[in-house]
This record gives sequence, C-alpha cells and structure tokens, in this order.
Amino acid sequence: MTDSDTIERQIERRVYERLSHVIDPELGRSVTDLGMVPAVEVVKSIDGDNAYDVTVNVELTVPGCPLSKTISERITQAVLTYPDAKLTPKIEISAMSREKLSKLVGELKAERRQNPFNKPGTKTRIFAIASGKGGVGKSSVTANLAATFSALGYDTAAIDADIYGFSLPSLFGVHSRPTDLNGMLMPVVAWGVKMISIGMFAGADRAILWRGPRLQRSLEQFLADVWWGSPDVLLLDLAPGTGDMAISVAQALPNAELVVVTTPQPSASDVAVRSGLVALQVPMKVRGVVENMSYFDHKGERLHLFGEGGGQRVSNQLTEALGYDVPLLTWLPFQPAIREVDDSGRPAVLNPDGSLASTQVADAFKDLATQLMR
Repeated sequence: MTDSDTIERQIERRVYERLSHVIDPELGRSVTDLGMVPAVEVVKSIDGDNAYDVTVNVELTVPGCPLSKTISERITQAVLTYPDAKLTPKIEISAMSREKLSKLVGELKAERRQNPFNKPGTKTRIFAIASGKGGVGKSSVTANLAATFSALGYDTAAIDADIYGFSLPSLFGVHSRPTDLNGMLMPVVAWGVKMISIGMFAGADRAILWRGPRLQRSLEQFLADVWWGSPDVLLLDLAPGTGDMAISVAQALPNAELVVVTTPQPSASDVAVRSGLVALQVPMKVRGVVENMSYFDHKGERLHLFGEGGGQRVSNQLTEALGYDVPLLTWLPFQPAIREVDDSGRPAVLNPDGSLASTQVADAFKDLATQLMR
C-alpha cells in the first residue's frame, strides 16, 4: 500500500466517524447506525496538493424521501469539518433494497415491541387536552400549545385522538400522508411538530363509524406503530366528553396529565368539570384548567363577551372533588385573528418563519407551556 493510499483510507475512516454524528431527522438515529452510508470514497484531488475529493454513498429508507435534502445538507456539513476535505463532497443518493429495509424495520420494531411511552424511565411528558363539550377551542389550544413547545426547543409530538372530529392536519396545514416503512409509520412533521391523525389517511373525508374496540386499536397503532423517537412532550387532542377514547388514553398512558379546556360561561364550565372527574375512575392526574375565549381586548379594556369565572369554577370544583390542587393555568383571549391564522394552516402563536410571535396570545401560550413543564 502506498503512502497516498494510506492517507486516503485514513480520511475515509475519519469522515465516516464524523457521519456517525449525523442524525436522520425522522428516525432520530445516526445515519451510519441505520446503515444509510454503505461507503465513503476518498481520492486525491487534482485541484491541490493537500485536497481530496470525497464521495458519500447514501441509501435512503424510501425512494424520493422528502427529507433527502436535509440529510444531504447535514452530511455535507459533517464532511466539511474534516480539514483535508477541501472540496464540497459529492453525495450519491439511492434507496435501500427491500431486504435491507425489511431488516432495518424489523430491528426497530423489535427494539420497541410495545407502546414506547410506557417504558420504565421514559422522560416524555404527556398532556391530554380535554373538554366537556365541543366548540370551546380545545383543538386550537392543542395545536398552539404544541407549536409553542416546539418553538421553545422541545422535541414535540402530537396525536389527534379526536377520531370523529379530527382537525390537527388543517390547523397545521398538513396535506401529506405519513411515510410507510414496511408497516412502520413516520409521523408527518409540520411547524416543528411530529404528528399523526386519522385525517391524514385516504377515506378520512367520509363519516367514521367506529365503536369502542376499534377506537382503542387506533390509539394503540398511533402509539406503537409510529416511530416517534424520544420526544420531550407528547400532546393528545381528545374528543369532547368522557367517551371511549378518554378511557383508552388513560389505560394506554397512565402517566398522562389531563388539561381541561373550558370557556367562561356556565354551560361550558359545568360540563368541563365532568371531563376532569374522569380522573376519579382512571389512573390519570388532572394537571390544570385553561379558560379559552376569556376576554376581548378593546382599546385597552377587557370585555368579557362570554361571561366570567368559568375556568375558576372548574378549578375549584375539581380541586374539591379530586382532593388535590387543580390550578387555573391561564386565561386565553378571544381574538378573531387566532381563527384566521389557524385556518390558514399556521398556528397563531408562530411567525411565518416558525419563530414564536411577540403577541398577547403567544405570550399566554409560552407561560402555559412553562407552567406545564415545571
């Protein structure tokens, strides 16, 4: 072996070592651990005495992977940290063979085997967003809270557990389907949030007529058949009331904390109490209450369009019934602009670039997220 060959092989090994720190954005693992880099080739460049051309062969899990550009950019940056790689690396993209992909998915599934959020030592905080009735803005609260967590730097996931009235895809502007890797689903990522919803699948525009067992199975699939990685926060947008899905969540995720959403008027707050009282029947703690559409700011004056005190009534009644403090976490203002922005497919707490906005609403959600993570 010549001295030149020895140097090139050394560079190949050191570049490969740098690639071991490149993380696949969907699977949350190193591209080398996943077998996505079958070869690194280094040859001496004709453009300089101490320069080398680097070619990285990359095998994606699926052809036309939408994150291939992101992966390529991360690999390029990793290669450029090596001082002797003077030129931008050439990246050759292909797809894994069916056999290789099947083996990889089998290994990942074997590692999970069950609901990953129930494993001992899991650090994921789980918040189930509930309401006693529809129309109080529960899904909007879920979407904006998830976007806030993500903007604050938390690895955030969300499950649309409202099977009949799913709305997270529209609130996040999602029109694509999850990627299917041989039976393992990759959650769709929008505005920094990994999410799954029945609304992302074909036929979801039809009326869904499912009873208890199938609802429970859908939740089990969302938990166990989707590759979530290790998120810091998982939010579940529950269906209104205390039906089958609320019970299924409590059984599948006993470490979940319930957040009850209400509006100020008694007709909403009285019903909201019942959604919190489910904690008397299942192993789930009520973390607190959110009063939505609490007031409308008009020239510096707070107008209470829907009455006052609903959130505090729910807080007081749940504290007394459950025997521990169930605080009123925040009052969220009523602003028509929230609906307009949410309906456009961008959570209202975010700027168009995805950063947290400097608005009254965004500040309220930031405070809520901070309280929940204490």
